[in-house]
Amino acid sequence: MLKQVVPNLITLTNLSLGIAALCFTMEAQYREASLTILMAMVFDGLDGRLARRFKTTSDFGKELDSLADLVSFGVAPALLVYAAVLCRYGLWGFCLAIFFALCGAIRLARFNILNCQTHFVGMPITFAGSFLAFSIFFKQCLIIYVYPLLVVLLSILMISNFKLPKL
Repeated sequence: MLKQVVPNLITLTNLSLGIAALCFTMEAQYREASLTILMAMVFDGLDGRLARRFKTTSDFGKELDSLADLVSFGVAPALLVYAAVLCRYGLWGFCLAIFFALCGAIRLARFNILNCQTHFVGMPITFAGSFLAFSIFFKQCLIIYVYPLLVVLLSILMISNFKLPKL
């Protein structure tokens, strides 16, 4: 029984960290929000491995993982980069943040129905969201124009048809 519950608890930890990142962002604690998203990435890597190791993979776990990923690596990084940088662009920055989250949702929906075992189609949302969150640590060093370009590039890569090998 415990073997069936542990992977889902890890997924819920990922989701909790995504929610915490949203709360940190609302409090203008951008470094903490970034760290929280990066911590969620660690838990996201654990849940599937444990489910496969315990032979407890399920459709429920797969859907729960996607919902957690949308919050932790789609919505949280989009809000973070909007609040920290893109808000300076007004409506355009707002639209870019929404575009990132929407592309992440499309990416996850496609991932769930394709069920490819050997490769990813498009950049995984976990990488895109974590990379965007990590970039906030370099906010002072980067030219402000980098962020809109980065958001557009990562968004397009998530919904692209590029095949990337699963590691």
